[in-house]
Amino acid sequence: MSENKQKSTLIKDAIILFAITIIAAFALGAVYEITKDPIAEAEAKTKTEAAKAVFAEMKETADAPADEVEKAQALVDQNNKNKEFDTITIDEVLQALDENGNKIGDIITVTSKKGYGGQITIIMGVSDDETLKGIEFLSISETPGLGMKAKDDDPDKDGDFKDQFKGVQPGSYKLTKRNINMSGTTEIDAISSATITTSAVTNMLNAGLLVAASID
Repeated sequence: MSENKQKSTLIKDAIILFAITIIAAFALGAVYEITKDPIAEAEAKTKTEAAKAVFAEMKETADAPADEVEKAQALVDQNNKNKEFDTITIDEVLQALDENGNKIGDIITVTSKKGYGGQITIIMGVSDDETLKGIEFLSISETPGLGMKAKDDDPDKDGDFKDQFKGVQPGSYKLTKRNINMSGTTEIDAISSATITTSAVTNMLNAGLLVAASID
């Protein structure tokens, strides 16, 4: 092949590759535009359903003051003396309202990057008298059959982890070798063979409860 022909082939291939890249970019952009609204709606629906699940008495939510999340994160960071709150972020704080629009508690979204499989995000409801109404998982990627039991809704399956956090007034949760002990005499069962997941959720709950206790 002559040098000129070889250059011509290279230029032709480069043009074709460039055209394919442009077309792919436009296609991805078009797909994003088509799917972004349905995805956002699905995420909002999931969040709304989770909020109702963790605070059954709540009729609607309202935005907390604009600086509430920033203040909440600062509080968690300030109380991270034993590094238990490393990688934990307070993502959102909402007010839980009753049918008359009165504030009855808070809905707090918390994320930890210390799950066994990576990031875990929970949403938790805490009433104004600091009763933990419940928790739901917005995202969790753990070992099937072990850490994933944290999300289990079936009471007939081993685990049933999250249902233990309904209607209790805990102090600070502590993970022991066999279970999670609340202040006082109440004990919460940990997930068998999933210490890392249980520890992450424990620390997230403590962070969320710390925040809830500080909100007027």
